[in-house]
Amino acid sequence: MSDLSVLFLGGSGIISSACSRQAVEQGIDLSVLNRGTSTLRPLPAQVHRLVGDVGDIDSVREAVGRRRYDVVVDWLAFTPDQVRARTDLFRGRVGQYVFISSASAYQTPPERLPVTESTPLRNPHWSYSRDKIACEDLLTTLYREEGYPVTVVRPSHTYDRTSVPFEGGWTIVERMRQGKRVVVHGDGTSLWTLTHHRDFARGFVPLLGHPRTLGAAFHLTSDDVLTWDQVARALASAAGVEADVVHVPSDAIAAVDADWGASLLGDKAHSMVFDNSLVRSVVPDFVATTTFEQGAREIVAWHDEEEARRRVDPHVDALMDRLVDRYAG
Repeated sequence: MSDLSVLFLGGSGIISSACSRQAVEQGIDLSVLNRGTSTLRPLPAQVHRLVGDVGDIDSVREAVGRRRYDVVVDWLAFTPDQVRARTDLFRGRVGQYVFISSASAYQTPPERLPVTESTPLRNPHWSYSRDKIACEDLLTTLYREEGYPVTVVRPSHTYDRTSVPFEGGWTIVERMRQGKRVVVHGDGTSLWTLTHHRDFARGFVPLLGHPRTLGAAFHLTSDDVLTWDQVARALASAAGVEADVVHVPSDAIAAVDADWGASLLGDKAHSMVFDNSLVRSVVPDFVATTTFEQGAREIVAWHDEEEARRRVDPHVDALMDRLVDRYAG
């Protein structure tokens, strides 16, 4: 794999940063194109750094020049116009274009579990997901009509030590430490899949340059399934406290905060459990090994290292106060 040339459009995000490290460890000749301004997740020293604005196709064209790549991974495409511009730019110059979609594109709520890659794509609740579906539709057309070398990968809820998996980030942990009650949507029993970014990277990097991935779509998640109450309790335990939870209907949350509500009704409010058989047919040894209990300890430890990291979102904090007052038993 050491002769594989790969370009990441973006490479310092939650998921892509772990994949950058994994790719370098696997001996891949990796280039990363971004603005070069992020210090939160430093790139490995072996990475070739290209400076440009991924959101500006002229900037991408200038940064890439006339280079050819075996693989281009597009971490930062969210609309069909972006996908069209980038696939046009790399036409004839790439052996595999990997589009990072989202598992939230699947039928929401799903008619049956576990979700497989044959589950229909339909999410009437969240524009983010509908845009990802539209991107996938465009790429399917490109593959069918001209054989454009497309692979689609659908992460679900992937996190690292910087990311608390609740609205408002650290806010919920700070509230628990202060003895305040916290909001969990629904009745807290819907099932959710959380994937640590190191685990995602171990399954993702072997897909790069693999001939059996062209024209295919894969989701890639952990098999570690928890209820949302269990997620809250794991964070509380890592923070050295107990979670005092108030359950609030997702519709009620949506009524007071449209963005929070969209992320619930379009994704988190519904049980999502995934069958990873397809990705294992290509990467047979893929297994996620980081439980959320371990991940929660990493999250709390990272935030506790510096006071500035423990930021409370005043809007979400105030909303939780209102919702607790209304729905607490």
